[in-house]
Amino acid sequence: MIGSSKLKRIDTKSTDTLIGASTICEGKIMSEASLRIEGQMNGDIECAGDITIGENAVVQSNIHARDVIVAGKVKGNIYTKGKLIVTSSGVLIGNIDVRSFIIEEGGIFQGSSAMNAAAVQHDKSGGGKVIDAKAHKQQKNEQQAASGGN
Repeated sequence: MIGSSKLKRIDTKSTDTLIGASTICEGKIMSEASLRIEGQMNGDIECAGDITIGENAVVQSNIHARDVIVAGKVKGNIYTKGKLIVTSSGVLIGNIDVRSFIIEEGGIFQGSSAMNAAAVQHDKSGGGKVIDAKAHKQQKNEQQAASGGN
């Protein structure tokens, strides 16, 4: 906003940056807000918000973001704090480390996956296993009951 005295607050739930269909971008992108890619991207992406890869997009990147939607082609590893969705038109070739993974019928995923549940058992009794939140709460209650603490 050239010439504007107002500063606009960044809403990380909306798309702040768009790489258009006729754009080729090379290099590392770091963003606090959400990003939508419709063109080509070559280079790593670190985004505090969400990333959407459009149907015609071609991306060669390692991606770190809150949530990621892949409707185009991605070659690279994806790390999310939330969910990864590969739509029916999406192609993902690379490894993923996510909390939640959804792949629609027709979507393609080629690589290895690691999923991080909402609760991770850190104490030695759990052996470092990843379990779901409900099971974690039940296990904690059982441990408290066994130790006599209510």
